Amino acid sequence: MGVLPSTARRLDVLLAREQASGRLPSVVAGVVRDGSLEWTGSVGVLDDLSPGPDLQYRIGSITKTMTAVLVLQLRDEGVLDLNDPLAVHLPGIAYGDRSLRDLLAHASGMHSEPAGSWWERSPGMSFGALAAALPESSAFPPGATFHYTNVAYALLGEVVARHRNGSWWDQVVARILTPLEMRRTSYLPEPPHATGWSVHHFANTLTPEPAFDAVAMAPAGQVWSTVSDLARYAAFLLEGHDSVLSQASVEEMAIPQSASRVGALAVAHGLGFQLQHGGSGMLYGHTGSMPGFLAGLFVDPARRTGAVVLANATTGLRCAPLSVELLEALEKSEGTIPRPWTPTRDVPVAVQEILGLWHWGNTAYTFSWNGDEVVVTGLGRGGRMHQFALRDGVFVGTLGYHHGERLDVVRRDDGGISHLVCETFVYTRTPYDEDAPIPGG
Repeated sequence: MGVLPSTARRLDVLLAREQASGRLPSVVAGVVRDGSLEWTGSVGVLDDLSPGPDLQYRIGSITKTMTAVLVLQLRDEGVLDLNDPLAVHLPGIAYGDRSLRDLLAHASGMHSEPAGSWWERSPGMSFGALAAALPESSAFPPGATFHYTNVAYALLGEVVARHRNGSWWDQVVARILTPLEMRRTSYLPEPPHATGWSVHHFANTLTPEPAFDAVAMAPAGQVWSTVSDLARYAAFLLEGHDSVLSQASVEEMAIPQSASRVGALAVAHGLGFQLQHGGSGMLYGHTGSMPGFLAGLFVDPARRTGAVVLANATTGLRCAPLSVELLEALEKSEGTIPRPWTPTRDVPVAVQEILGLWHWGNTAYTFSWNGDEVVVTGLGRGGRMHQFALRDGVFVGTLGYHHGERLDVVRRDDGGISHLVCETFVYTRTPYDEDAPIPGG
């Protein structure tokens, strides 16, 4: 369907300003809405190549999200637990006491980079050589703070390879790229592809950057891709995919796990995803950088939109901010159409019994059914206060203070409902019902 000409103009202007202010040899971008690539734009010169949605660029650390997806696949299959110590899966390796969850969330405290020369501009080393050079010390104790680490993802890639009895890249191809039909995403560059450049700060001249095979560090930032392919990947991040990872597991990856004071609540990290304040509230995805290349991919789940930006320069692209601005321009120009309301066809008997007005002490709440979960709203206060899902006959909190807690229905001797209890919180049909326990909380 595409975007309106006026919307395309706003997006084009944002991209052109970014190219000029960032001194980018070329930059390409795209926005996704409801699973489809709705707009693409490009600015710059690439010798005889025209920048566009099918030209390859190196995507840097967006690669890490693919590694994380492979780990979550293993978790969903019951092969591992995210709270397992690394030593369970890579015995004899440094940092063996750190959990897989900590590695995914950059909360392990391990050093950012491997020992030796700058890995991004040097020929890669084998995993054995990488592991042998790992220091026993760490930058922080595990869980102390967010501390970005490329090393953690090299280790996670090896965990995947050992459990699958094949290379990390083979698993990316078979378990992510093939089912998502990402045919222009590759380990090494495939023509046509952009050349990576560094821009001289004063002279504005270009210096070509190397593009070595990262080998053991590949799970942290090796991959090359296109706007078109990353648009398909963005659609997966929004909706999940039956052959890759369920939407529930993708959403779990976007739950904040670690952050630092420097982030000031604007950024955090989930299980492989960078979390960015913006849009409808919180975007998730990742930025990427390798010598000569910068990238960004973020999605807004509430608005069902996503943005991809790729450039062939070592510095100059505002990977996350530009993604946010493109999404905001799309929303302002063509607001997200809410999914249509539909009447409820079937309400479980257990749900029917608890609908209506309840009181916590003197405070009134309404319990209603949205077709999937029980929504608790403060009477006269507006907005959802709590939400409960009915799972195997048990109400479990999914939102609000009761998130993760069990809501029990307490019955009288005659079988009627006396009150509801969630931990020490007691809900009664009348204020301060004398026949019910004192409401806690």
